[in-house]
Amino acid sequence: MSKGVVKKVAGPLIIAKGMRDANMSDMVRVSEDHLIGEIIEMHGDEASIQVYEETSGLGPGAPVESLGVPMSVELGPGLISSIYDGIQRPLNKILEVTGSNLLQRGVEVPSLDREKKWHFVPTAEVGAEVESGDIIGTVQETESVLHRIMVPYGIKGRIKAITEGDFTVTSDVAVITGDKGDVSIGLMQRWPVRRGRPYKRKLTPNTPLVTGQRVIDTLFPIAKGGVASVPGPFGSGKTVVQHQLAKWADADIVVYIGCGERGNEMTDVLNEFPELKDPKTGRSLMERTILIANTSDMPVAAREASIYTGITIAEYFRDMGYSVALMADSTSRWAEALREMSGRLEEMPGEEGYPAYLGSRLAQFYERAGRVITLGSGERTGALSVIGAVSPAGGDLSEPVTQATMRIVKVFWSLDSNLAYKRHFPAINWLNSYSLYLDSMESYFNESVAPDWSRLRTRLMGLLQDEAELEEIVKLVGMDAVSSADRLKLETARSIREDYLHQNAFSDTDTYTSLQKQHLMMQLILDYYDEATKALEQGAGINDLVALPCREAIGRFKYVREDETEAEFESIESRLQEECREAVKRREDL
Repeated sequence: MSKGVVKKVAGPLIIAKGMRDANMSDMVRVSEDHLIGEIIEMHGDEASIQVYEETSGLGPGAPVESLGVPMSVELGPGLISSIYDGIQRPLNKILEVTGSNLLQRGVEVPSLDREKKWHFVPTAEVGAEVESGDIIGTVQETESVLHRIMVPYGIKGRIKAITEGDFTVTSDVAVITGDKGDVSIGLMQRWPVRRGRPYKRKLTPNTPLVTGQRVIDTLFPIAKGGVASVPGPFGSGKTVVQHQLAKWADADIVVYIGCGERGNEMTDVLNEFPELKDPKTGRSLMERTILIANTSDMPVAAREASIYTGITIAEYFRDMGYSVALMADSTSRWAEALREMSGRLEEMPGEEGYPAYLGSRLAQFYERAGRVITLGSGERTGALSVIGAVSPAGGDLSEPVTQATMRIVKVFWSLDSNLAYKRHFPAINWLNSYSLYLDSMESYFNESVAPDWSRLRTRLMGLLQDEAELEEIVKLVGMDAVSSADRLKLETARSIREDYLHQNAFSDTDTYTSLQKQHLMMQLILDYYDEATKALEQGAGINDLVALPCREAIGRFKYVREDETEAEFESIESRLQEECREAVKRREDL
């Protein structure tokens, strides 16, 4: 271990001398308070150290000791349902130890409970040949999650001993004999947060991460193992979108990172998540969720580390073969922490003061997502999907963090403050958003949901784009100057916006919509357009077609329960055809 002393203190950054034997990324302990830090730059025997705790009162001459290991997280049973700060300190345990709601300096509490015992059930036998990533046993961590104990990276050989029973995370459950001799395997392993966990190969993301949110699943879907960005100004619903995805997305594990958000927003998350019911199991959503809370009043350096802590934990569960959804709220606050640290290092600033390497750091984070064949014998598949919120000042999408993110992600859900003010949620602007996964997932939707899914989606988008063009004309010349056919287009587009894209998160039936029901809803709206167009050509009046009684039933179809949709769909279809015929007959009688 290398030992030195503090030379200079600049907020969360300190310069220590006498650190020649230390290495980049080493963890360090600073002063008698044992403040946690990480070496981020070396010049001769001087080290620049990013301190993850409050540094007030720290002065030159304080001792600094390198621990000789990079910043790592503890991975094992006990992660699920936990609430950590940005460097994996358990906030609940710290509260128990200190009795204070505020983080106190130098408090040392292990990330995983060292006293709790877990029942380990072996799935491999003595004498079996195993390699890195192989599952040798399981622990039932919660009712919802079966924790799979894997052979740590770099270890392979033959199982010499393995025992069923109740163990703490530091106990040995197996012994593997190989090139390194006898290696004891416990329930817990460590992994450096700034290095992605390895895998065999990455697969093409061609399966959707079904969210139950119609504007997402239909118009701008994200793939399992995909990356998405949710930019938007204050009050446009970024956090609500991420809450909905955390609750309803087709993922086995949810990792939610509150990165630099205001304390009251993170408090809402911490209060709401334990009360949310998991729709899959009916139990608490926390039984498959890990929360990382690093609010804006916590140390800025820990905010920078929080997204790496979160994604490393997510990769660990991906390696077990699970589908993991990671929410980072928000990467703008993370980038601000990066900017502050870069400024204190006196690096050459880039655009708006952000470091020149902002884009590459963002890319390194997002590229750790993916659908992969994991390490180990056999073909175990895991997926890690990353959804990052971006909070541009004033909703300005031209600022550096948003632009750098747009160059990386494949899905862009652009939140619109105008839609939010109109109480249209999710406030995702259908003209500015996009998904680059559409082509790779087209066959899935057409084969697994309905053969005409892609055709209906294309028509829906076409009508919305036509509406945007027609609205410009209406503003100039008024609705009376618009042709009947164009007015019908406008009415259908309004139905798409209000009856399909608008979704009520507080309604038990409307908060989640299956792909099958989404298909029926699309079909109903477009069938209305087709039948009304046909009736218009046969002489029906546009006012009669706009006021068809069945339009109310089409609008309320989203509140129909999933098990009743087929019968209700057929009923509305027959009413639609009958009412269109009556509209034609009424005009003929006139």
